[in-house]
Amino acid sequence: MLKTVFFDLDDTLLDFKKAEDNAIRETLRALSLDPSDENAARYSRINGAHWKMLERGEITRKELLTHRFEVLFDELHVMRSPEAAQKVYETALSEGAFAMPNAIETLTALYRHYDLYLVTNGADKVQSRRIQIADMGKFFKNIFVSERFGVNKPHIEFFEKCFERIPDFKKEEAVIIGDSLSSDIKGGNIAGIRTIWYNPLHKTNDIGVIVHHEIADLRELPTLLSSLSENFQD
Repeated sequence: MLKTVFFDLDDTLLDFKKAEDNAIRETLRALSLDPSDENAARYSRINGAHWKMLERGEITRKELLTHRFEVLFDELHVMRSPEAAQKVYETALSEGAFAMPNAIETLTALYRHYDLYLVTNGADKVQSRRIQIADMGKFFKNIFVSERFGVNKPHIEFFEKCFERIPDFKKEEAVIIGDSLSSDIKGGNIAGIRTIWYNPLHKTNDIGVIVHHEIADLRELPTLLSSLSENFQD
């Protein structure tokens, strides 16, 4: 039977893109830079590339936090402090808690029937604050943030640290749900658990990971998990 359900946070349960957009515009304004759509999109591209580098182990979390702003300011041909930018950005991002469509409704339907756990690569302080504002913590048995572990999804060490903190955990009774192929789904593959890809934009699986199930709406989960629970080891 299905017992343990891991949820990704960003762009699965909380709208990170909206939070990021608000935070970078506030940061640009604080540094007397143009908070334009173009500059917000530029930062989003740079930031996304840096998180992919972190997933691949090509950069440390500490390096990521300031280097993304170094790259941004280089592209904008301006002189600003990456450290100052990071401080403003982190504070603003911490307040960005926008639930994804049907997230609260879905968690409410699931948490009494399964042991729910949150797995996120975000910074501990930022993610904890966003979860608090969104009032989502009550749905989860535990919240696993990569910064606390010193290792990120999709690395096996992250999942091993999660598994050892769950009483009577069995891989064959677990599933992970997330929007990221390179982090959540690949991580599930590496860790040996079933995967559900949350794919509301109908993207293509272009990195060759194994997607066991795919949904476009979180409201599909109660029925899907119930059906999986009947013959989950098949």
